[in-house]
Amino acid sequence: MDFSERYGPWAVVAGASEGTGREYARQIAAQGLPSILIARRVAPLAAIAEEVRRDFGVECVTAAIDLAAPDAFEQIVEAAGSREIGLFVSNAGSDPNGARFLDRNPEVWIDLVQRNVVTMMRCCHHFAEPMRTRGRGGILLVNSGACYGGSRFMPVYSASKAFTLCFAEGLWDELRDHGIDVLTLVMHITDTPALRTLLAEKGLPVPENIARPEAVAAFGLERLPHGPIANWGLADDEPGFALISAADRRERVRAIGVASAHVFGD
Repeated sequence: MDFSERYGPWAVVAGASEGTGREYARQIAAQGLPSILIARRVAPLAAIAEEVRRDFGVECVTAAIDLAAPDAFEQIVEAAGSREIGLFVSNAGSDPNGARFLDRNPEVWIDLVQRNVVTMMRCCHHFAEPMRTRGRGGILLVNSGACYGGSRFMPVYSASKAFTLCFAEGLWDELRDHGIDVLTLVMHITDTPALRTLLAEKGLPVPENIARPEAVAAFGLERLPHGPIANWGLADDEPGFALISAADRRERVRAIGVASAHVFGD
């Protein structure tokens, strides 16, 4: 199957207004797939939707939703309506705080967990169930190198990304025999407006050799059939900063799945 057959007839991109999200919207449209674009701000969403329609001639629907809102999931389901979703991309989930845990109000961290964990997980459950029935589909969960360990500057953020890592691996093992591709793309430092804003607030320069959003999005879509994990800038068998390669983690997930089957009687 080609891309549109494998992941169509509709895609949902959460966090689609800028950076890698904007590139996912464009590159999915370039494959002929219409999409539902979701983000908090109305104006950037409208701009990228118009761009997609103009440049690729595919249908594009937008929904301005704060993914940290308690009812974000319900709003996303309403936006999708009766459309058949074959691809779900969870691209939202940066850390706008850049602060230690005790230096912010707990509500800030609760919002982060709601956005990065709860809304993402509920969307995966909702969209994956009909994918399993159809025997095809894809789920791409954008991640961060923070998933590999905690830091005094981002304990909640790194914990949320560690959840995404383990969740994606387990979901990949559960769904791979049903024709559904699951991938978590572990990004490195990427040139997004959100990052530039945070760096400017901290008085820090933009790092050299920063990844380009269009290259990162292309890599994620290319690697989607080869889950459960891909590390930006690293080959499948290269450990790099992750200390264990994507290939080794894949085999580890398979081994745990076999061992778990003996316990749960799968």
